[in-house]
Amino acid sequence: MTITNRLRFLPIILVAVAALAGCATPVATRDNTELPFDQAAAVATDNLVKQTQNLPAFLAKIAKRAVVVDPMLDGSSGQQTAATRLLEQKVVDRMKNNYAVFDMLPFDTSSLTKAQYLLTGTMTRDQSSKAGVYQLNLALTDIKTGNVVAQSTARARDDGLDTSPTPYYRDSPILVRDAVVDGYIRTCETAPGKPADAAYFQRVSTATMISDATAAYDTERYSDALGKYQNALATPAGEQIRVFNGIYLSNWKLGKVAEAEKAFAKVVEFGIANKSLGVKFLFNPGSTVFWSDAKVSGPYDLWLRQIARQAASSKVCMDVVGHTSRTGAEPFNDKLSLNRAAYIKQRLDTESKELVSRTKPQGMGFRQNIVGTGSDDVRDALDRRVEFKIVDCP
Repeated sequence: MTITNRLRFLPIILVAVAALAGCATPVATRDNTELPFDQAAAVATDNLVKQTQNLPAFLAKIAKRAVVVDPMLDGSSGQQTAATRLLEQKVVDRMKNNYAVFDMLPFDTSSLTKAQYLLTGTMTRDQSSKAGVYQLNLALTDIKTGNVVAQSTARARDDGLDTSPTPYYRDSPILVRDAVVDGYIRTCETAPGKPADAAYFQRVSTATMISDATAAYDTERYSDALGKYQNALATPAGEQIRVFNGIYLSNWKLGKVAEAEKAFAKVVEFGIANKSLGVKFLFNPGSTVFWSDAKVSGPYDLWLRQIARQAASSKVCMDVVGHTSRTGAEPFNDKLSLNRAAYIKQRLDTESKELVSRTKPQGMGFRQNIVGTGSDDVRDALDRRVEFKIVDCP
């Protein structure tokens, strides 16, 4: 059959294929074998693609399917890291080089209107594995229907992966997981035939703007980043913790201290409204003294001032919860985390007397680690956070 004749029958074939596809939903693929990272990424990608191969081979060459990739995340922290970027690159390269049916487009507003599929992915450290293993989750969502059409899982060994956060997340004062980021993570675990998480999927257009702004920040184009974050904020779905945080970070890098403080106030207000705010107050090892490097601890007075003001004006009660990394004995870390929480409470009480009876310190040691590497550096900074959890007042 000539190409002309094939094209003549293309609409009929598409209808028939669509009908057949509607009768059989692909089944998610799970591979529990612990593999080297590159191999695990390849297995996860191949298994994802196999679930989409419903069209005849000759038709697949004609009907290219455009895909956009929302930057992949660490499933525990919600951060982008060097390792999540590596995973994304491995998956994209394999889809481009091994499967000609896919046209990989940049993640921007224009491409979103052209693409058929949205690709998302996470890698999550298995805290129960002493050997260091990550679970990789990939999902393809049909942009028109909002339904996940393919999902695959593989397990990758941590063979020296670089899990350092990218600049935006490294510099972030807070844990940026909110309903939108949680929705992204849930979408990556959603079975085919089920809808992508609404909190995430309904905000994908704004996510393209956030991604663009974050790329500008990561390459030290702070003025550009600030404008892009402000543009994202102006959209109907713009009120997200990643946006408020980006405005704060960009202003701080530009030396606009007053504007940065106003932006951080919005970060705190958003966290209180969502009943939890995790802040990366870093201390000198084994002590309750803030990190000695002013480049790190310089904005801490600003943070404490705004946390106190927003908590007081909101009339909320809070548990101030200290956390430590996994290094050292459990009893020592329990005491250290409690002492650090008590120090933060004392600082808040100094800022606002209203908070004396409204806050209570707690120490969790390393029992609620997010990263869990015990590296005591930028990679596990989130494990040494102080959380402010909104609770019922007595």
